[in-house]
Amino acid sequence: MSKTFKGVAVFAAASAMVLAGCSTDRGGSDEESTAGATGGSSDGGVCIEEGAAIGVALPQKTSENWVLAEELFNDGLTEAGFTPIVQFGNSGVTEQQNQISAMIEQDAQVIVVGAIDGSQLGSQLEAAKDSGASVIAYDRLVLNTEAVDAYIAFDNFRVGELQGEALLQGLAERKGDGPYTIELIAGSPDDANATPFFEGAMSILQPKIDDGTLTVGSGQTTFEQVATAGWQAQNAQTRMDTIMSGTYSGDTELHGILSPNDTLARAALTSVDQAGKDVPVITGQDSEVESVKSIVEGVQYSTIYKDTRELVAQTIASIEELAACGEIPVNDTEQYDNGVKVVPAYLLDPKIVTQENAAEVYANDATLGPLTEG
Repeated sequence: MSKTFKGVAVFAAASAMVLAGCSTDRGGSDEESTAGATGGSSDGGVCIEEGAAIGVALPQKTSENWVLAEELFNDGLTEAGFTPIVQFGNSGVTEQQNQISAMIEQDAQVIVVGAIDGSQLGSQLEAAKDSGASVIAYDRLVLNTEAVDAYIAFDNFRVGELQGEALLQGLAERKGDGPYTIELIAGSPDDANATPFFEGAMSILQPKIDDGTLTVGSGQTTFEQVATAGWQAQNAQTRMDTIMSGTYSGDTELHGILSPNDTLARAALTSVDQAGKDVPVITGQDSEVESVKSIVEGVQYSTIYKDTRELVAQTIASIEELAACGEIPVNDTEQYDNGVKVVPAYLLDPKIVTQENAAEVYANDATLGPLTEG
């Protein structure tokens, strides 16, 4: 039975493949449709042409990784012989919807979507499929539509698990014996990734809350209570300001914070600092420059490294497979139910980063490696 967003991935013994090209018969044969993937499917379509336009619809520039992705897609697709159309939906969902429609008008043969709101793109992506384009969900799952061929991302439930494990490890290292008082922060409700991040973390933390090792001081423990609209730092800081003044007055200590990314971690640390409290153990994600510096200095405890270069490269390699009348490689055909279909996925492995292993993890990253030297 498929799992919606979360759960332990059941990987095929060998990388399964999703048929996404070669035949003008959209259904293909039964043998072609499964292509060796348990639960995989084929949407068929024609081989994409040399020099084809490739649309890449990215969300707002809310993290350094999205900005880097723009550069990597432009350079990588051009080098591979395609014509890139890479755009940000900085004004919101309506702008991204219009951008995807414009990409269809420009005869984009593949549309890569990093969704602002994965539940609001069904009509546009169905139009893309009707035009003959292939659709790849990039980093964020597209919800409630058949019109998506594959999902390429890091394993987001595993990201959450790593964050939960890091929080417990950091508390033991830096705050002595428990019990510990913590707070929880989650991502934006309109981002399909925010839920698996939170659920992965809570799969680790909830047993410790249940046995009394952890206490959430504010009592806010549900995703709805701790979500951060738009992934906006100010929204997280405003909420933390309210929690700090209402829960952590006097000598009450805050030992740790689960944060789903680096931007929100820095916002939370600002709130704690302004409240005059000691630095808590805090998690993050995205390996943003300021947070990596903070980790090296022993302030922020951890981040998650999801190499954007690796993610973009895998996506471009998949597009090249379509150009060769090949198949999009996937390695998970059970985990990502978007509400209408189980979307075949290619999942990459995230890495937890702390002060202890930062130099090793970032050794080959020209931007982050120098921050860990010395």
